[in-house]
Amino acid sequence: MALPKPPERAPEFGRESLIVCESLVRIYQTGSIEVQALQGLDLLVGAGEMVAVVGASGSGKSTLLSILAGIDAPTAGKARVGEWDLLGMSRGARVRYRRHTVGFVRQQTASNLVPYLTSRQVVELPMTAAGVKARTRRQRAGELLAALDVADCADRRPAQMSGGQQQRVAIAVALANQPQVLLADEPTGELDTTTSAGVFEAMRHVNREFGVTVVVVTHDPEVSGQVERTIAIRDGRTSSEVLRRTETGEDGDTRVIAEEYAVMDRAGRIQIPREYREALELTRRVRLALESDHVTIRNDPS
Repeated sequence: MALPKPPERAPEFGRESLIVCESLVRIYQTGSIEVQALQGLDLLVGAGEMVAVVGASGSGKSTLLSILAGIDAPTAGKARVGEWDLLGMSRGARVRYRRHTVGFVRQQTASNLVPYLTSRQVVELPMTAAGVKARTRRQRAGELLAALDVADCADRRPAQMSGGQQQRVAIAVALANQPQVLLADEPTGELDTTTSAGVFEAMRHVNREFGVTVVVVTHDPEVSGQVERTIAIRDGRTSSEVLRRTETGEDGDTRVIAEEYAVMDRAGRIQIPREYREALELTRRVRLALESDHVTIRNDPS
């Protein structure tokens, strides 16, 4: 008698993605107070993508970026970048991960650079730590500064550059060891509108030129509107995504079409926007009904 076949296993969540977060939790303990910065967050980012992460202050977006950068460690859940398990890394593995897999750009321009080093020297610094030969370091630094349109700043120190030039050099530093992922935390937060647009265009250029995956945390709608996918975080979970595509009309004009979607997490939860809840007086309990092609959500009048 033939034995029954075992049930097929569901495909692994995010198997084809470069960045995978599943039910990610980060809890901070301050004295007797417990703060849940991330409360079961799910996130997938494919190799070569450029995405923006947005959210109000305290939503968890900077905590997420710190975890992906290897600066902070998750409390529970799953977080993977490439082959790296961010929950199970030793101290030595974490150093190697931060040195070779991710590059990080901070909001404060001064904290990305070294006051007494020139642009070329500070771009070479991560390669020196990684044991790259001097000739290769110099060539790579020159290529990056040229690609980011700051080749003329190679022999300047931070005080001799504008804020926009400093951030472009900071991006070059982050890319020095050819990481798979570039992470940027409010990289245009200290810059004016025109300079911000230039810095963001520089990140788009390295995304296309070097194929590096870019994740930008920002509160600036002008910045987040320039990527194909914007991910919103609310209360420690991904709440919605905006997908953008370019279409050409019959008149030959091109236009950007943006569509917003609610995100359903692995537990089947979605976050209903406050304005929707208030308009329909949705409170603690709601009624769900499965229709032929959709689900309805109604207020419970009792």
